[in-house]
Amino acid sequence: MQVILLERIGRLGQMGDVVNVKNGYARNFLLPQKKALRATKENIARFEKNRAQLEARDLELRKEAEAVAAKLGGNSFVIIRQAGDTGQLYGSVTPRDIAEIVTAGGFSVDRRQMVLDRPIKTLGIHATKVALHPEVIVQISLNVARTEDEAERQARGEDVTVVREEAPVLETFNPEAVFEEEALVRQQEDTQGETEEPSAR
Repeated sequence: MQVILLERIGRLGQMGDVVNVKNGYARNFLLPQKKALRATKENIARFEKNRAQLEARDLELRKEAEAVAAKLGGNSFVIIRQAGDTGQLYGSVTPRDIAEIVTAGGFSVDRRQMVLDRPIKTLGIHATKVALHPEVIVQISLNVARTEDEAERQARGEDVTVVREEAPVLETFNPEAVFEEEALVRQQEDTQGETEEPSAR
């Protein structure tokens, strides 16, 4: 489907570009989000007529996004989740979860603004991007931990799964070795007792 973009979109193009996209992408995302219009003669003419207003509005939104980016960029947010001993989460951290935490931190963001390269499924500190505007993307840090205490330890650079990894050292304990040692001690005592008896006579 051919559409005319109403704003800059990542790999597609700039505002005003007429591009070919898959029908599903246009119907499910671009058109409902008002990021594009079907590229009909009427819509192209309407866009050209309103282009100056759209560009002015886009510039205003970009300035607002840059002001928020100056405060939000580089911030760290703690997300508490349940996880196994190896640090694997029971589930994953979703864009909605991130948006809720960032909003609770005093910034108004939407889950659609979260840019996740891959799902967050482990404990640790994860760098995540927030697209405040198509041309303003900031990076934040997510500290995913089981408790507030673990989050503080991770923030200091500690690996909270290390203790769990050291635990198997206890499994190398060999009870047979203890019994062999006791048997050896008894054997030595017996041989000493035998050598001491003749001298007593």
